[in-house]
Amino acid sequence: MDTKFDFGDQAGERIVYVRPVAVSELPHEVQIQAEGLRTLYALHDESGERLALVKDRSLAFALARQHDRRPVNVH
Repeated sequence: MDTKFDFGDQAGERIVYVRPVAVSELPHEVQIQAEGLRTLYALHDESGERLALVKDRSLAFALARQHDRRPVNVH
């Protein structure tokens, strides 16, 4: 099958992946800054590089959108 498809604006879309991270899995310095939270949310780019850690999922999605990225939930 050789049918062209117009992906429109999505072809150049910048995606950021949002996933929960157990604070206990993070370096000690980050655990101290987490101030009692058990879970933080990490934002990763397409290559898997961690861009940020935030306290909740809604903040992660808002941060991604503020930086012209499309957030995608990862389990």
